[in-house]
Amino acid sequence: MDPLKRLGELVDRCISYERLRKENRKRLRLLYELLQIDEKVPDFEELFEFSAINVAGLWLQKERFLEPQKDRYLQVIAIKKEDGRSKNVSLRYFGKASAQPRHTLRAVGEFVLRWRLEKSFLHLDGYRELIERLEKLDG
Repeated sequence: MDPLKRLGELVDRCISYERLRKENRKRLRLLYELLQIDEKVPDFEELFEFSAINVAGLWLQKERFLEPQKDRYLQVIAIKKEDGRSKNVSLRYFGKASAQPRHTLRAVGEFVLRWRLEKSFLHLDGYRELIERLEKLDG
């Protein structure tokens, strides 16, 4: 493959990832406010200090995507590391999953997935910085 063509494709991919990240973050902030998670975590950036965010009462797997789990309660749960231990923090409780309107189930599922996507970008940034430091050691 022509090196210029490869470079062009790489640039296009980088631009598309940056666009995806920007749009994802914008939508994530909207969901953060819509679901009233801002009442529990007032600073949006603080969301990314959690090591994970999960949902109880809702399937996120492909086979049962966004189906409420039988006899479970819908809740957004974050995991925080404190003193070497993992601690669960409830970000929002909604009540019986099966009683929630479809738009709430969708918004909760979307919030969790969009948070995970942004968190993966943050991990990528961290690895890129470490590689840059590694390369400086060789120079």
